[in-house]
Amino acid sequence: MSIDQPIELGLKHWKFSADIEGITWAVLDREGESANSLNSRVLEELEKIVSHVEQGAIDKSVKGLVFMSGKPGSFIVGADIREFEQFDKEQIVRDMLKGVLDLFDRIEALKVPVVSAIHGICVGGGLELVLATHWRIATRDDATKVGFPEVKLGIFPGFHGTVRSIRQAGPMAAMQAMLTGRMIRYGAARGMGLIDELVPSEHKLRWAARKAVQRKRKAKPAGRAKAMMAQWPARGLLAKKMRDATAAKVRADHYPAPFALIDLFEAHGGDLKVMAREETKAFAPLMVSEQSRNLRRVFMLSEQLKAQAPKGLGFKPLRVHVIGAGTMGADIAGWCVASGMEVTLQDLSEDVIAKGIKAQSRLFRRKFKTKAAQAAAKARLIADAAGNEIGRADVVIEAIVEKVEVKQGLFKAIEGKLKPGAVMATNTSSIKIEDIAEGLADPGRLIGIHFFNPVAMMPLVEIVRGPDSRDDDVNKGCAFVKAIGKFPLVVKSTPGFLVNRVLAPYMMSAMTRLDKGMKRETLDEAAKVFGMPMGPIELADSVGLDVCAHVGKILGLSAEGSKLDKLVAAGKLGKKTGQGFYSWKDGKAQKGEVKADKAELAKLGRELVEPLISQCQKALDEGVVASADLVDAGVIFGTGFAPFRGGPLHFKASEAGAASGTGAVSGIGGASKEPNRAAAE
Repeated sequence: MSIDQPIELGLKHWKFSADIEGITWAVLDREGESANSLNSRVLEELEKIVSHVEQGAIDKSVKGLVFMSGKPGSFIVGADIREFEQFDKEQIVRDMLKGVLDLFDRIEALKVPVVSAIHGICVGGGLELVLATHWRIATRDDATKVGFPEVKLGIFPGFHGTVRSIRQAGPMAAMQAMLTGRMIRYGAARGMGLIDELVPSEHKLRWAARKAVQRKRKAKPAGRAKAMMAQWPARGLLAKKMRDATAAKVRADHYPAPFALIDLFEAHGGDLKVMAREETKAFAPLMVSEQSRNLRRVFMLSEQLKAQAPKGLGFKPLRVHVIGAGTMGADIAGWCVASGMEVTLQDLSEDVIAKGIKAQSRLFRRKFKTKAAQAAAKARLIADAAGNEIGRADVVIEAIVEKVEVKQGLFKAIEGKLKPGAVMATNTSSIKIEDIAEGLADPGRLIGIHFFNPVAMMPLVEIVRGPDSRDDDVNKGCAFVKAIGKFPLVVKSTPGFLVNRVLAPYMMSAMTRLDKGMKRETLDEAAKVFGMPMGPIELADSVGLDVCAHVGKILGLSAEGSKLDKLVAAGKLGKKTGQGFYSWKDGKAQKGEVKADKAELAKLGRELVEPLISQCQKALDEGVVASADLVDAGVIFGTGFAPFRGGPLHFKASEAGAASGTGAVSGIGGASKEPNRAAAE
């Protein structure tokens, strides 16, 4: 039984109390939210807590302050993005920041020890808050990660996270964390200096925090060797290296935030007090930029995709059975295992199964850091050539040859073997669900769960609803996809579904230009100038020209005698054979020089994406997807469509608004974890 005494400050989102030793405990537990984020109300209440502790430090009634979370598996997930839209002018942004910065400075200046006790996700503004405290304790738990994901929203840390992270971790580690936006595990965070102490579990946090207050623990800044990297000329060399590495991945006009952060560090990183003063000046223009608005929109679209899986369904998939151990099937099986599930893999050939299982070792090494965890993952991927374990599976996925009669025969053979309530799904990329379900005793049970290649990289999975598919099975399919860390998108059973339907015309149109004499390098560069992660010709090679030709025929886009047909007939299928439209060496297309100015490339790039945008509108009109927002979400996460443009339909509406003088559309509904690449498989 706790002997803490509540302190009444009229708080709604914080639980604030003091123990018998005079240590105050501020536990953030946002009312009505599943995770903690920092909004204006939370910060107003935090100011009351800080004022109380300031007074208590003066009259000696308060001996310390500890921050904790009342949410399971989560500390603070950052600032509340839903409030960002009101910060639409630079001066408004500066005013907002001043209040938060003053508050965090007061926390850092408290005369009693201030400790953060972290379990779960602590990112963005949450990490900036704990960096303002004196001592940071975290759990050795896979759920505990820290990071600065702001760059993915078109900004960088704006609550003095830039200077405090550099102070604690040194410029090299801190800048890398901010520029990549990556999640940092508890051990790496402690090694960097972002975390000071680790405890075995969350049950040990309170005890460790109490000890830290009693001992007046205070984190030391980065050592002299690390700090020297912030001085000239080392800072200039480091900034150049970071700028070159960033430019190799993104363009400054598409994603200005990382370049602005590098400029800030290069100009002022040698004096952190000056850098703190200049941080807001560099941050405010980014916050109100079109790129940031659109990237925030993409984040909200990802939340809409997650919401496709209804809550309270009561379906928790633990076992998966995959039929077909080729590249796609094996990769689906491997990803499910990496997500914690037990998977049985079936194929006519035991050699193919063995090869498919072996191919997952690389994924397991990347996902699991210890040999014990890698071995446990391998043990969960089980060869089952005869399909003996199919009756134990919660989800059964077929990933065999793309021939309707073969799929029909398979499902007729297995339908009676599945346990009641199990999901029965096909990974077809092009065949209608109702055609595959023909002849089944219960055709309404079959759904599509369409993964994209490469499975480990592509975040979107289409859940294909046939005309007879039941809502319960579709919902279970969405729940399964969410459980393996992907975004589910419900689509109507129609040729190409959504992603292949919009992607194929984009690629085929570019190939037509190629047939007419345009250079492949020019076409690809123009698409990248627009903002696509990969040009259409290189993309076709990466997907496989045989796959492109197959999808093109299904959608009625193929052209007799085209260069595509000739390459396929000659067995030159792109990257996988080493020769396609490009020659491939060490996994890279061998390209020539592009001779065109940026204005010409920008014009051509816009023309290249027009077929894709047109098909998005047609797909919406035909009800392939439920809303324009979901069309945008599916195409961004399924094809890599320029995220900073907010989605194809949003971009089209913004373009039309700009042309008419009514302004760009913003927010969710206005037009209605960025993949690295796209595929039509």
